[in-house]
Amino acid sequence: MTVRELLIALPLGGTLYAAIELAWRRRTHWTMVLMGGASFAFMYLAAASSLPPLARYALCAANITAAEFLVGAAVNVHFGWGIWDYAGEPGALYGQVCPRYVLFWFFLSVPGCALARLLRRVLTGQ
Repeated sequence: MTVRELLIALPLGGTLYAAIELAWRRRTHWTMVLMGGASFAFMYLAAASSLPPLARYALCAANITAAEFLVGAAVNVHFGWGIWDYAGEPGALYGQVCPRYVLFWFFLSVPGCALARLLRRVLTGQ
């Protein structure tokens, strides 16, 4: 990934993730914009891999879940900002991640990877 591609993928992913959160929860937080941008940059790289599509989506979902856990540990547990709390969800891990959202991230990775492939074609001409 070139610096140019990164400088486009980060804000695009952050903006799209914030829009999804606003539609889903009616609110977002600046940390989610950063996490969304980083997650889309990862998706951009994964979309170009030779992995089978289902493995690609699973890898992206795992990446988003790991990011959500790490960011949640910092902003929700350490700083106590209370941006989200999945404690009431079945299978939640410290209230920061849960199986329901892992599945959501998997399905969100399908259009995300398609967008990432399209963006790569536009930016690289491939």
